[in-house]
Amino acid sequence: MASPIVVDKSGTAPAPSVEDVQAFLSSIVTAKTSHASVDAAYALSELLQNSVGFRGLAGYGVLDSLKKSAANKKDPVQREGGMNGIGALFERFPRAQKLSEVVFLVQDDTLLPLTIDSLSDKAAPVRESAKYALDSLFDNLSAEAKVFGLLPALMKYLGKKSGKWQGAVGALEMIGRMADKAKMGMESLEVEQEKDVLREAMGKKLEALIPIVESFMHDLKAEVAKQAVKTMNSLTTLLQNDDIAPRIPLLVKAIEDPSTQSLQKAIHALSQTTFVAIVTSPVLAMVTPLLERSLNNPNTTQEVTRQTVVVVENLTKLVHDPIEARAFLPKLRPGVKAVVDRASMPEVREIGGRALAVIDSAMADKDGNVEHGAIARVSPFEVSLTLEKHIKNAGGLLNFPGDAEVWAAAKSYISAMIAEDIHERQIKRISSLVAPYLQPLMNAGDADKVAEAVSQFYIDEDHRKFGQPVVEDDGETEIVNATFSLGYGGMLLLSHTNLRLLKGHRYGLCGRNGAGKSTLMRSIANGKLEGFPSQDEVRTCFVEHNQGEDAEITILEYIVNDPRFKDETKERIIEVLEEVGFTSGPEGRQSHKVGSLSGGWKMKLALARAMLMRADVLLLDEPTNHLDVANVAWLQEYLKSHTEITSLIVSHDSGFLDAVCTDIYHYEQKKLVCYKGNLADFVRQKPEGKSYYTLSASLVQFKFPPPGILTGVKSNTRSILRMTDCTFTYPGAPKPSLYNASCNLSLSSRVAIIGANGAGKSTLIKILTGEVTPQEGKVEKHPNLRIGYIKQHALEHVEMHLEKTPNQYLQWRYANGDDREVLMKQTRILSEEDKRQMETPIDLGDGKGPRRIEALIGRQKYKKTFQYEVKWLHMLPKFNTMISRETLYEKGFQKLIQEFDDHEASREGLGYRVLEPKVISKHFEDLGMDPEIANHNEISGLSGGQKVKVVLAGAMWNNPHLLVLDEPTNFLDRDSLGGLAVAIRDYKGGVIMISHNEEFVGALCPEQWHVIDGRVQHKGHLAVDMGRFEDSRPGSSVASSNVSSAAPSSAGTPMGSDAEGSKDDMKFRGRKKKKMTKKELKEREVRRRLRYIDWLNSPKGTPQPPNTDDEAE
Repeated sequence: MASPIVVDKSGTAPAPSVEDVQAFLSSIVTAKTSHASVDAAYALSELLQNSVGFRGLAGYGVLDSLKKSAANKKDPVQREGGMNGIGALFERFPRAQKLSEVVFLVQDDTLLPLTIDSLSDKAAPVRESAKYALDSLFDNLSAEAKVFGLLPALMKYLGKKSGKWQGAVGALEMIGRMADKAKMGMESLEVEQEKDVLREAMGKKLEALIPIVESFMHDLKAEVAKQAVKTMNSLTTLLQNDDIAPRIPLLVKAIEDPSTQSLQKAIHALSQTTFVAIVTSPVLAMVTPLLERSLNNPNTTQEVTRQTVVVVENLTKLVHDPIEARAFLPKLRPGVKAVVDRASMPEVREIGGRALAVIDSAMADKDGNVEHGAIARVSPFEVSLTLEKHIKNAGGLLNFPGDAEVWAAAKSYISAMIAEDIHERQIKRISSLVAPYLQPLMNAGDADKVAEAVSQFYIDEDHRKFGQPVVEDDGETEIVNATFSLGYGGMLLLSHTNLRLLKGHRYGLCGRNGAGKSTLMRSIANGKLEGFPSQDEVRTCFVEHNQGEDAEITILEYIVNDPRFKDETKERIIEVLEEVGFTSGPEGRQSHKVGSLSGGWKMKLALARAMLMRADVLLLDEPTNHLDVANVAWLQEYLKSHTEITSLIVSHDSGFLDAVCTDIYHYEQKKLVCYKGNLADFVRQKPEGKSYYTLSASLVQFKFPPPGILTGVKSNTRSILRMTDCTFTYPGAPKPSLYNASCNLSLSSRVAIIGANGAGKSTLIKILTGEVTPQEGKVEKHPNLRIGYIKQHALEHVEMHLEKTPNQYLQWRYANGDDREVLMKQTRILSEEDKRQMETPIDLGDGKGPRRIEALIGRQKYKKTFQYEVKWLHMLPKFNTMISRETLYEKGFQKLIQEFDDHEASREGLGYRVLEPKVISKHFEDLGMDPEIANHNEISGLSGGQKVKVVLAGAMWNNPHLLVLDEPTNFLDRDSLGGLAVAIRDYKGGVIMISHNEEFVGALCPEQWHVIDGRVQHKGHLAVDMGRFEDSRPGSSVASSNVSSAAPSSAGTPMGSDAEGSKDDMKFRGRKKKKMTKKELKEREVRRRLRYIDWLNSPKGTPQPPNTDDEAE
């Protein structure tokens, strides 16, 4: 009998003889049935595992024998048996001895290609055995082993292109399956961690992987091309970028179809994308080849070149890792440099220059040195040195015959996997990548010591780089301690972070827009957050106003019918509703319909439901958005007084967070970091969080245009808009929304309209701006007054123009010399009665008989009012008549006068504007929008904040005298709100706004109008708190910048007073002309002649100076 392999290892069976192994191998390849063949293969695997382990694979020639049988072209039974044997080894060995992966995938570079080639065998049983073998190997590899063992072998196989088409399909299918395996889900934390590692590690391989898969997308064999496209789509799930996700089908199409047309579509789509998420190597790997193709194609049009360079610039700005930048950007730099040097259009060259500067900045350290403050990556070579050191300290390897060769391959394999886990901060996984691989090579227990030492070494390194984790030992009752990852729409928002909630604490949740604050709240509310206690353990209530589906029932019925409160008595429900302000009884608010509630009352109803649930944890998402000041104060007291309730709060209202919060959770690099104290304490610890606390224009800057001159208005406190004794009732409403309201506004007005929800604030604004017409009373305004109005639901303005760019939208809106959106107002649309009035002939008593008015075509000053030039229907212009404003009013032509006044006012405002793209671009830039986006991106592709800027730009284009804002804090994020506040502070026109944000109002509005049950009360003047601006001096009531604004008048707006003219009408007197003497007339003529001669001698293009009646030396 041949001598067995010598293995001195305690606890194992004796080594089998060569004859025993050969007998098993013979049984595997000669068995009559597939089942018997697989059983024999399992028996051989068990025999080797229990004795010599992985060494027997080479020592007994097991792999060579099975490969020889699998490649036997004459005998399909032997080929099937060989594949069954390989499949059994793939299924059993990696589970028992991880080191066998190195033998299968790294040391033996023919085993996997042979298995893949068997997929194209003529015999179906052989193909099935090969499929079984590949599936077994795939299922038994860890995430790291798939990427660093299996994936390189598959890429090498596909790179050779020497196999049959079925093999290529099989290899592509495995790569696609690997990508699909990495998709996020809602499974256990351990499974999701495995997916995270696979997703991140595989994403880094896309640079080499995408060109390989792309080459098969153009394969002549339809099956291969089809599978390659499917695999490419699977690979795109690794991009993890919400900005790119909607464009993925176009990107894949551009790769699949390399025509110029498909490439242009993809580039256009990318240029219409607003990039906000950080760009990582998977995104660059997908997009770089397309951009490179576009830049290097001599037939690319200038427009597509411009779009390409814009995409390069936008993407590069968001590449935060210099290592990734240096891997991809050198491929794009030559193309961008060529655009700068050779593009025919100056605009394209300018954009190219900007993109080149951004690329150079991203790759600033070309020597590969680590930038200041950046974290250095650990290389596999450094890991291998650490591994060797700790192996030596533990006594070294056993070094049986063949071990050295296996360890040489295993060392780099293991080191690469560990380096990836270190980079992903998955330090706890390191032990599982060391001990199982070293156990067969070391004495019992030594491998575990090495694993523990290596793991501890990198834990200490992680703490050194990123800081020690905070150890909580506060002696308070802990109700939640959950470690989880959170994803949304294929995006990873939080990665392996911890959320710890203590009883009675109130946590503010802070982070940039899109960080995932509301997603976290909703996941908790829906019970989908890993590790968060169930509703049986901790009662959690998400406070939101979602009562729309039961709008027709009363508030009391709505609560009583809720199945969650079936055990509550009606008396208890009535009591809780009364506690939050819903009065009982037939006439009380509890008997009102749910659908009649305003936003604030809906929020209070949601709070009542939470109280009835006896919630342990309240989840509040922007609770103050629709609450008035009194209700915000009530909510603050409620939260602070109920110390048994824990709250998690998302809010942009810094005052509310300051008053309520005991702790702040902040989003930092996909982690939740807890800071003790309220928002002010958080800002002291993390100064960059100051934008949550002060109104700053440091990140987003708005600059409003000057309002222009109003004829006859010499004082900033002169009334320009007046409402007198107005009453308005909405159709079908039982009582008026506004009673007998009177108010005035001037150019110096800074007015905040304050009031409870549903009190009539928005109605007051709508009457002032002409959105609706009051049933009683009158609204008067200066004939030339221009109003910029931003509605409560701001995006209504642009919803009909989603296919236009912002620049095109502005051109459409003002194309005819006036504001088209003003003409859509209810006060401008002709009613049936108005149309009948237009059809009615009028007789002026001038002997020319009754005539019908066709249009007003001119206006001029007439004493203390205006007279209008009337064009008569079916009559020549020479018969036009001048008719006074009062006469036309008496005859019922108010809307005709209003329309003409609007046109004249707009024309006067637009006299300072040229409606051309370059000027419009500058206007958008002044309001915080990138001109590139304004000129070339469709409105449909803009973010919510950008759409608001489009609305704001539209309202400010014709230099309005009065800016009207309805709940501006609802539609702007914190940074944009700071920019808007500074712009309003520096604005020279009047401002009137509705806002519940006391911080915003207190910093800007010294005057407040309180609307209480439809009645307007003037509350005098308050000192504005300029300290709320970041650029103000401590202890000062004025900003440190030189504010050229019309300062808010200490006298304030004349509220129903007669100080500025008659109550009956607003008389704007023109300046009385002084009659000039003969001498003065002669002097004026000399001046004008000299001025004209100077102009004739001036350079070409100098504008001719005007001749005016009020010249002075």
